[in-house]
Amino acid sequence: MTAYRYRALNTEGKLVKGVLEGDSERQIRANLRSQALRPVEVGLATQSSGAGLGRFLQTRVSPSELSLITRQLATLVLANLPLDECLQAVAQQTRKARLKGLLLQVRSRVAEGHSLAYAMGEFPQIFNEMYRAMVTAGEHAGFLGPVLEQLADYGEQRQYTQQKMKMAMIYPFILLGVAITVVVAMMVFVVPELVGIFAHTNAELPALTRGLIASSDFVLNYGLVVLLALIALVVLARQLLKNESRRRRWHQLLLKVPGVAAVLTAVDTARFASTLSILMASGVPLLESLRIAGAVLSNLILRESSVEVAERVQEGSSLHRALERSGHFPPMMVHMVASGEASGELEAMLERSANNQERELEMALGTMMAIFEPLMVVFMGVMVLLVVLAVLLPIFKLNTMVN
Repeated sequence: MTAYRYRALNTEGKLVKGVLEGDSERQIRANLRSQALRPVEVGLATQSSGAGLGRFLQTRVSPSELSLITRQLATLVLANLPLDECLQAVAQQTRKARLKGLLLQVRSRVAEGHSLAYAMGEFPQIFNEMYRAMVTAGEHAGFLGPVLEQLADYGEQRQYTQQKMKMAMIYPFILLGVAITVVVAMMVFVVPELVGIFAHTNAELPALTRGLIASSDFVLNYGLVVLLALIALVVLARQLLKNESRRRRWHQLLLKVPGVAAVLTAVDTARFASTLSILMASGVPLLESLRIAGAVLSNLILRESSVEVAERVQEGSSLHRALERSGHFPPMMVHMVASGEASGELEAMLERSANNQERELEMALGTMMAIFEPLMVVFMGVMVLLVVLAVLLPIFKLNTMVN
């Protein structure tokens, strides 16, 4: 059976949408009429108005939704239900048509005799290479349920870590936005009014006052131009970085910036260690695990280093020596990998290394944000002080002249 999406009118004339399974469009239309629905449009769930719904689905399924359906599927598989019934049940539980269409398409392929990994391979942007490799290993070893549970745990842990980092950075960015808004508002609304106080005097104004007036005039006359130029610069930079050679040079530059390099390396290597751990624990061979884990690295220089690591391991080198020779992986991670190889618990040590790096990164970001917050307060205080001094100094000078 194949999944079809439909749009139909109910007895009240309202348009309803959904997904149904059937052997043909004619059967779907007959099924809709039996439910007192008048079909308006019926088509394959992989098509949508001349464009692939698969692509639409691929761009709209969030990580949280993927983790949820993975968790539900794992629970049903562990209950020893047939795989196609598990997919059918998960599809029925979701209220979102795009997810239902996706799951029903996967179920259709499974019902035709294909493996789950093969069926998921038709949606590569939703089920990435790591996901499919783990499902393949689980199917071959007969441990699909536990592997799906591991995938759900992995996805939830990634979301939790990202959420914590985002929450840690929300307040400082709000504070920075408020500081910039206050400064711009003072330059646009406050300073021009204060300038009028001294407009009728012929006395020379202090340098601080003249500088503040010049800054205010610049913001009034060119502020919008500068804002548009910054937006255009960001758009241009994004377009330029689509070229791989330029992006590689940019990533290489970032790894030379003190502070930024440490954060980027910690984020990427923690993701690498965590992905490698879960792949190996699921039964994926080491070389394939290294190739897949290297693909999750966002920095091109680190990604190239992971390829070199895989090549050295293939040539017979131990993993920890290959990581050490690359020069881009943290020493603590290298030591823990060496310990894992010696004790035969490489997967556990990789997971522990990833957890340690994430904790260290969280502490480093917390320290940076703790320093950033008072700096913003000091910045706002200094700006207000400069405005007050720029206004009071001419008044003091006039008083001195009168006396």
